[in-house]
Amino acid sequence: MSNREKAMELLDAVPDYKMGYVIAYLQGAVIGEDEPNKETIAAMKELEDGGGECFNTLDELWKSLEE
Repeated sequence: MSNREKAMELLDAVPDYKMGYVIAYLQGAVIGEDEPNKETIAAMKELEDGGGECFNTLDELWKSLEE
């Protein structure tokens, strides 16, 4: 049995009240990417090179965003 066939078999066993979770996950799997986008790669490189800003707490991050 292929993975697709297994998935279809399991899908038939999912109760209706959980179907929204399954659909959301599948939509993310279809449109999601395994690799970070160019903007994320550039931001990570900036941090590795000593640039960018680091925050010790979430409160510090929120304060910087409000400025």
